[in-house]
Amino acid sequence: MGTAFPGLPPRVFGHRGAAGSAPENTLASFRRARADGADVFELDVHATADGEIVVLHDPLLERTTDGAGPVSALRFAEVARLDAGFHFTSDGGRTFPFRGRGVRVPRLAELVREFPDVPLNIEIKQEAPSIVAEVAALLRAARTSVVLAAEHDVIMAAIRRVAPEIPTSLAAGEVAAFVGALQQRVQYVLPAGAVALQIPPRFGNIELVTRETVAAAHALGAEVHVWTINEADEMRRLLTLGCDGIMSDLPARARAIVDAECRRA
Repeated sequence: MGTAFPGLPPRVFGHRGAAGSAPENTLASFRRARADGADVFELDVHATADGEIVVLHDPLLERTTDGAGPVSALRFAEVARLDAGFHFTSDGGRTFPFRGRGVRVPRLAELVREFPDVPLNIEIKQEAPSIVAEVAALLRAARTSVVLAAEHDVIMAAIRRVAPEIPTSLAAGEVAAFVGALQQRVQYVLPAGAVALQIPPRFGNIELVTRETVAAAHALGAEVHVWTINEADEMRRLLTLGCDGIMSDLPARARAIVDAECRRA
């Protein structure tokens, strides 16, 4: 089975680090994910106005920092002054334990430098201007184990064109084509370089993760990684179906469940 990651599945992905325990996509979150036993860091990237690749999920700054507007409109020096722990709360807004503690939006280069041995699952969020070449160049220099992801097919097409040697997951349109082929009982051809389906358990009323879909992915040589799973019972159910990875905001919980299920197997 194709994979960019060392070792055998099932794998624990720290979703945006450990987003349930620390401010998402920050070094504090990734440090927590490492301590909690994540095998892989899942993260998202955009670029600042001066071309720095930063780890951030949204194109806008309001949800996760005390800033405002698009990250692409600010230079990195301005982004670096923002408080990326400002809004984090794990008790419904009663307390904000990371506010004012120097938690910042990190550059991808900083993350790779601090965790050179941790495999990365990076979703490129920004479509225009394209940052694919910049991300690929950084990863080539770092020699980091990585899978590149993109929701939008146009970004994925750019990834495969610019960096055909870097493994990828399937974009949204490709997942739809895979599911459609399965429903119609026709052969689906995995795109060159694709090693994983990274999908939620369901989309609307369509069950995406079933024994049939997992078996079909495995038959193509692809792993199945499921997001974003925080409930223990759901983790166990997905592992029983044969899923290869659990993406969770709570990697400590996922680690415990995965280890327990592996001992039972």
